Amino acid sequence: MTEYALEAEQVTVNYGKTPILWDISVKVPAGNLVAIVGPNGAGKSTFLKTAMGLVKPISGRVTFFGETLKKAQGKIAYVPQRESVDWDFPITVLELVLMGRFGKLGIFKRPRKADYQAAKHYLDVVGMFAFANRQISQLSGGQQQRVFIARALLQEADIYFMDEPFAGIDAATEKVLVDLLQKLQQKGKTVFVVHHDLNTLQTYFNWVILLNMRLVAAGPMETTCTKETLDRTYCKSPSLLDEAARLAQSKKSGIASS
Repeated sequence: MTEYALEAEQVTVNYGKTPILWDISVKVPAGNLVAIVGPNGAGKSTFLKTAMGLVKPISGRVTFFGETLKKAQGKIAYVPQRESVDWDFPITVLELVLMGRFGKLGIFKRPRKADYQAAKHYLDVVGMFAFANRQISQLSGGQQQRVFIARALLQEADIYFMDEPFAGIDAATEKVLVDLLQKLQQKGKTVFVVHHDLNTLQTYFNWVILLNMRLVAAGPMETTCTKETLDRTYCKSPSLLDEAARLAQSKKSGIASS
């Protein structure tokens, strides 16, 4: 029997009166490297945030291994876009990575020696151990992304959501990140990545979700990512937007909240 890491059922999201996602239903088997692909404004980041409970849908639900987000929370790690973080906040690299343990420790418990050791281990994994005591404001874009990944790894989750981790990074960091994604998959983890580079899509990932407000297609990369589905995703066929506009008239508008 197939084990689904994520199952979305008829998920619809509006921002105010603007439709973002419409009637998204998809099942993703566990153990895949999943690229979430689509043009700007297609709802890719919103899909991740809705799954994480950061955005409230006006209809539908998302489950993980058959459980609600509340029950599965400890199995999920999230890497947001770097631009969403205040990198001038006065903390060190090690302190930022240790935040990955807060979900297990709780707000009022201090990290233990084992937590510090694990944080340093994952900093070493991403090649950032030497920067442990550096202020995060002193990091380059690629270094920031590596630290973010180390924080997610420290959560030792079963599902990882990563929002544009390849954006604005150097070639060396991209190679480190690809190696880490492959190792996570080898351990049976499921990783969802919002991704823009179509040239590396089939090299880096084995599963794909094609979005443009509605679900265009989802499934194994080699059978799902075709010229036809990419054309539909990137609006070279008008039918997708026509359908979304029709649905927008038939549903009540709702406001997504965090």
